[in-house]
Amino acid sequence: MSVACWAALGQVLQKLGKADETRDTAFEELVASFNKQMTEGTKLQRDLKAYLAAVKAMHDASRRLQDCLADMYEPDWFGKEEMDALVEDTDTLWLDYHQNLTDKALLCMDTYLAQFPEIKSRIAKRERKLVDFDSARHHFSSLQKGKKKDEAKIAKAEEDLGRAQKIFEELNVELQDELPTLWDSRVGVYVGTFQSLAGHQEKFHKEMSKLSQNLNDIMTKLEEQRQLKKDATAATKKVDDAKSEEANHSESTSPAPKQEPTGTEQASQRDDDEDDDDDDRPRDEVQSGWDYSDSISQSCAQPGWEGPEAAEGQEERGYAAQPYSEPDWDDDDGRVGQGDWGQEEESSVTNGSDADLPPGFLYKVKAVHEYTATDNDELELKVGDAVLVLAFDNPDEQDDGWLLGVKESHWSQKKDISAKGVFPENFTQKV
Repeated sequence: MSVACWAALGQVLQKLGKADETRDTAFEELVASFNKQMTEGTKLQRDLKAYLAAVKAMHDASRRLQDCLADMYEPDWFGKEEMDALVEDTDTLWLDYHQNLTDKALLCMDTYLAQFPEIKSRIAKRERKLVDFDSARHHFSSLQKGKKKDEAKIAKAEEDLGRAQKIFEELNVELQDELPTLWDSRVGVYVGTFQSLAGHQEKFHKEMSKLSQNLNDIMTKLEEQRQLKKDATAATKKVDDAKSEEANHSESTSPAPKQEPTGTEQASQRDDDEDDDDDDRPRDEVQSGWDYSDSISQSCAQPGWEGPEAAEGQEERGYAAQPYSEPDWDDDDGRVGQGDWGQEEESSVTNGSDADLPPGFLYKVKAVHEYTATDNDELELKVGDAVLVLAFDNPDEQDDGWLLGVKESHWSQKKDISAKGVFPENFTQKV
């Protein structure tokens, strides 16, 4: 019968209680410790590999982030060269950290756990040799106790028993020496692994802290550079706005274009010229009185004086004799160009129409350019609009180059100045 068959038969008999089973409680405790040690070591190795995978993933994420920063960092920004060097140093630091953990921690655990499978197989072999030894011993004992003894079989069984015992004892002795030593070695392995891990972590984070501080300094300088440029741009814009405002002020305060006098103003000018001519004439001519025909004197209702005394008396009362001038029937106003009498008549007409003009009326203008209001207090103009210019309630509120008024069409319809507003003077022409 083969050895495997004897071993199987021995195990069956041991289960049935027909054969003796050798029990070694001390060795069983060593095997239990060995199994626990192998389980813990395998879990630590698995977790350490997961940590290294996380370090590599963090390295990849950090590298992508740093590359993104380097790509978008413009050449004219502060510290472009320092930024490129920092990105390279950061990548190198991550590589060294991952490699050191792999070499000093993970490889150490791999070496430590590599011995467990071989010892485990030897423990299993010892268990089998123990069964062989028990079976051989049981077989030898059965032959000795048998009624019919066969010396050849007994000798053969004794020889098998001795060989099985030798093999078992050799394995048993070796394992009883190695298992306690292996159990005690776990402490040194754990200490070495975590000391190496902690040391490389400390070194990595210290170097990374320096690089992070450098990055923070570069970003701070970049922000200062941006702020300086922003302030410089604001100052330049302020100067440009001041120049533009000064130019607009100069343009708004420039004298209005000279206007051609209207028909009424021409007639008034002729009257003024005639007055000046009268003043330049000799006194005796002035004292000579009016030399008009009776019909004209009657129609004009102008007095005549016959002597120097009378004329002199009239001059004392504020009157001066005026020469007759032919009426200008083509004039728009149809006025008689006769001395200052026409001016007094015009003044009386204007005063009489004050009731039809808004309060504070100064003069009338016409829009020569279109103006779009940009605020609630501004008056929108279209070319040809007639505007009645009004006086400001508070002269200090008037800006140079701006007038206050209401459209003539609005005033004529509603007699209301609530729609008044300010408008640029250079967009209009006085009429």
